[in-house]
Amino acid sequence: MAVLHAGTSGWAYPAWKPGFYPEKTPQKNFLKFYATQLNAVEVNYTFRHMASEKSLQNWIADTPESFRFCVKAHQAITHIRRLKNVEDILRRFVGSVELLERAGRLGPVLFQLPPNLKADVTLLDEFLAQVPPGLRSALEFRHESWFTEPVFDTLRRRRAALCVAESEERDTPDVATAEFYYARLRKGEYSADERRQSAERIAAHLRSGRDVFVFYKHEESPAGALYARGLLQARPG
Repeated sequence: MAVLHAGTSGWAYPAWKPGFYPEKTPQKNFLKFYATQLNAVEVNYTFRHMASEKSLQNWIADTPESFRFCVKAHQAITHIRRLKNVEDILRRFVGSVELLERAGRLGPVLFQLPPNLKADVTLLDEFLAQVPPGLRSALEFRHESWFTEPVFDTLRRRRAALCVAESEERDTPDVATAEFYYARLRKGEYSADERRQSAERIAAHLRSGRDVFVFYKHEESPAGALYARGLLQARPG
């Protein structure tokens, strides 16, 4: 049965008190409380740093077995080398999150491309060929030249998901290319009607047998965490 995983991009935000975190919750206990309300988180920390084994052990200890960590790939892969000549850094990055994988806690890895990287189907195919089999990958394209059938076909062949990202600046086509669905809902606010429409789209993917990973915006207010909690409570699908 397909599973809905919902959360935000990070959890360590004091501004979420008292709207999400109880007022007296110390920051060291944020993740533990977060995991009682939501069942996944997108980890931005790994975009700039290799996570230490101690950090991963703490994350695992603070969350239940059903909780998933979706890590953002290191910038050296996506922004510095721009998917070229990445075999060594990709191997190092994958090794840095191996503890999560062994514990059954690793969700899809998000490869977020820079906005000025234009579509190159050959580059994409050669990069995805280097991703270890079994590692679920989601690609977030931020230049609209990528939104074409040849790109979608390459993702399907390599069993990688198109990250469906929406914000005030950009909307990604809602195209499923993998056995799971990955969405980043990045608007600052969502009306009740917008949340209902999102829930209907997510329900359709769940009915199709795809696990769904959906993450709302974070940082400034607890709104994203509350949206995610509401989505889980509504149990779409």
